[in-house]
Amino acid sequence: MTNVADRFWQHATERPEATALVTAHAHISYGELARRSAAYGGQLREAGITTGDRVLLVAPTVAEFVVAYLGAQLIGAIAITMNTMATVPEIGYVLDDSGARMAIAWHSARDAAQQAATERNLPFLVLEPGAHAEPNSPVTEPVHRSADDTAVLLYTSGTTGKPKGVELTVANLTETARIFTDQLQLGPEDRFGTGLPLFHVFGQAVCLVTTLHAGASFAMVTPFEPRAMIEMIRDQRLTHVSGVPTMWNAMLHATGDYSAADFASLRLAASGGASLPGEVIRAFSDRFGATILEGYGLTESTGAATYNPADREQRVGSVGAALPGTSIEVRDPDGKVVPADTVGEIFVHGPSIMKGYWNRPDATAAELPDGWLKTGDLGRVDAEGYVYIVDRAKDLIIRGGYNVYPREVEEVLYQHPDIVEVAVIGIADDRYGEEVCAVVAATPGVELEPEQLRSWAKERLSAYKVPHRFAFTDQLPKGATGKILKRAIDANLFTNKASC
Repeated sequence: MTNVADRFWQHATERPEATALVTAHAHISYGELARRSAAYGGQLREAGITTGDRVLLVAPTVAEFVVAYLGAQLIGAIAITMNTMATVPEIGYVLDDSGARMAIAWHSARDAAQQAATERNLPFLVLEPGAHAEPNSPVTEPVHRSADDTAVLLYTSGTTGKPKGVELTVANLTETARIFTDQLQLGPEDRFGTGLPLFHVFGQAVCLVTTLHAGASFAMVTPFEPRAMIEMIRDQRLTHVSGVPTMWNAMLHATGDYSAADFASLRLAASGGASLPGEVIRAFSDRFGATILEGYGLTESTGAATYNPADREQRVGSVGAALPGTSIEVRDPDGKVVPADTVGEIFVHGPSIMKGYWNRPDATAAELPDGWLKTGDLGRVDAEGYVYIVDRAKDLIIRGGYNVYPREVEEVLYQHPDIVEVAVIGIADDRYGEEVCAVVAATPGVELEPEQLRSWAKERLSAYKVPHRFAFTDQLPKGATGKILKRAIDANLFTNKASC
């Protein structure tokens, strides 16, 4: 049989008493999770949902998300998972574009999804605490699917147009889970935890599906709060934890008497979603005695492309080497592969690469030339195969003819003792074409001056890379995963003379 839920079902059959999910309020066994998921899948089937039908799921990182998600997979439905902050127009667009047959939403985040579904006369289910369902015929086993069948649709953010539905297949999810089970050395006795949203590819595919594939337990913090995350690691004696850079940074700056003793059980801390500043890695290791291992992936690659396994030399600034079965190429604008250590656009090929964009043959052809994923990320690969992400191609700043990579400047600014968060962006400039600008969140109670920061940066960066303008804020805008949203930064922040 081939189903995303196959390995989970096997563990539930062979080890029903083993812990599957851990929340702040409950421990749920594999057997109980299977019972609830089978009931939920039966309820969906009796409502008319069948193999290949699209079902929208809007829910936070809670046990009920897992029940509904597995219920859909058990009957072969295609799960479309969306942010709980999505608006009526955003949800309506996805319902229309996907041809969804039903919408499901968490009880406290139901309004937008219910309205969008009602406007389209679509069936709507409220996902209540416990996700109780009492169908006449619960699912008795996972339905057979083909490896190339679409299992989930994840819609891209749409920063350059309407969002596109990324088709991830049964094989994409199961192969990614198999690969990461091996890379993370994850087994049935392990305890995995995260505060990531499960509607996003990192939390869903790399964390949840991988953990259930391995038969380990999966602990959740929702919403993410740094002290709660630290205490979950300590209290649940987690062996593995995953997050994004802003989460590690928040934990690093969390108040409280936390130390390496709280992380005594932790074997692996994996980071993805965005580039992790080297200074954060060093400071985190100093405080908690734990090394954060970086990986790299996109929604279109099931969140998987590279990783820094623990048994290989760790190189700060690198996101590791290509995962087993995956190939990485760096190409120039003409599509030619460039020599080692030469910056170009990263292309990825392997078992985690999407099937394509839902009903977008032109976009699929453009982003998957010859089956290689065109990532839009700039990077290089050294002679030993270590991959270094330089920046997003769209984020490149060209100042007076010189290329400035924001990540390089951010890496340096993060070394400043009073900078908690920073984002470097380009702002249109009459003289240079673009000017290098930085938005800074400082340590509470500390006031930083632009000239002071410029002088500090000049000692560490070439003159053309030094931010000319600075703006200050309490907190940078972030998306659902905690990733800093540069496109949400208001350029008007830099019109104040105080920033010059």
